[in-house]
Amino acid sequence: MYIFNRITVNPQLPKRIENLEKIANNLWWSWNTEFLRLFKKIDIDLWETVEKNPVKFLKLVSQEKLEEVAKNNNFLKEYDKIVENFESYMNSKNTWFSKTYPQNEKDIIAYFSAEYGLDQILPIYSGGLGILSGDHLKSASDLGLPLVAVGLLYKNGYFNQKINGYGEQQTEYKNIDMHTLPILPVKDEEGKDLIIYVKFPERRLYLKVWQINVGRVKLYLMDSDIEENTEEYRNITKTLYGGDQEMRISQEIILGMGGVRLLKTLGLTPTVYHMNEGHSSFLILELIKNTIKEKELSFEMAKDIVSSKTVFTTHTPVPAGNDIFPIELVEKYFRDYWNRFGITKEEFMQMGMKPNPEENSGFNMGILALKVAGKKNGVSKLHRSSIKGTILRSMVRNFTR
Repeated sequence: MYIFNRITVNPQLPKRIENLEKIANNLWWSWNTEFLRLFKKIDIDLWETVEKNPVKFLKLVSQEKLEEVAKNNNFLKEYDKIVENFESYMNSKNTWFSKTYPQNEKDIIAYFSAEYGLDQILPIYSGGLGILSGDHLKSASDLGLPLVAVGLLYKNGYFNQKINGYGEQQTEYKNIDMHTLPILPVKDEEGKDLIIYVKFPERRLYLKVWQINVGRVKLYLMDSDIEENTEEYRNITKTLYGGDQEMRISQEIILGMGGVRLLKTLGLTPTVYHMNEGHSSFLILELIKNTIKEKELSFEMAKDIVSSKTVFTTHTPVPAGNDIFPIELVEKYFRDYWNRFGITKEEFMQMGMKPNPEENSGFNMGILALKVAGKKNGVSKLHRSSIKGTILRSMVRNFTR
């Protein structure tokens, strides 16, 4: 990439190797790493400089080096084999899911997570929860599962750790360069950026939708950092696990409720909604609201329907691992929901609270998911046993493997 004042000129891929760009924009390469060897052969020094980011590499590599490898028979032989493998993988209809569940070909699994650890160049994860989410998408792609994933786009990512001269930790955030990552804007029917909204107490919060291709799986990320929003709203999705409790409840409303709205806007009707940890549990409220409105049902009947198509996975079944919001904060964002549901305010709040009032410290996202989701599981048998004696003791009889 050469920059002259404000004009950016990207190198042009020779037609013979034009699929480099197509594959670079699909995270298939993150677990099929033979593709990445091609970039080392083009320019190993640049490959290390861009920290093994194929999209950024193709914007910075010299035109001369591209022309050179496009005539190199050994390079082309390896390139052709990888392209063939990729195309065969993407177009194959003979997957584990299609062979095992041929009658479920029209099903859709909606997977919700606050973070996704797909590759180091995408800093939208912080630890084990994200790595598991990323591996779920990769495995779903390999198995041919009809899965679509939903998350948030954190333009500041998660913080980088620095240690100062006194041995103290300092946090550092860096803005990610959207133009050098395998993230693409989703377009609406008119070819414009897809924008959805979520109703907040004061005004609508607008969200731009982005897409990451993970093999056969699509991951949709919502981004509030757009000009349609106030500065306060623009900051909501910028940082992973940043800010105060109001920031967190705002993020989780966007993830759960905005995520359901997004899938509906895309014309998708999931068969099941999978909540990976409690961060996305507010999707339950959005589904109940939609079911009551669309089917004209009572709250209890709508809740039963939502229960039949929701799954919850817990990672940390202890108080410190679950978001617990003050009741007054929940009232602020959901002040008209109990009337919409035809229930009392107390009944609404009990959805996220323990049966014993003396033990309650607020509205617990993990409890909301456990009380309503029809299927519950943990990431290991240890999580099942560790629930005993914790805040979730009262629901242990409903906890399934």
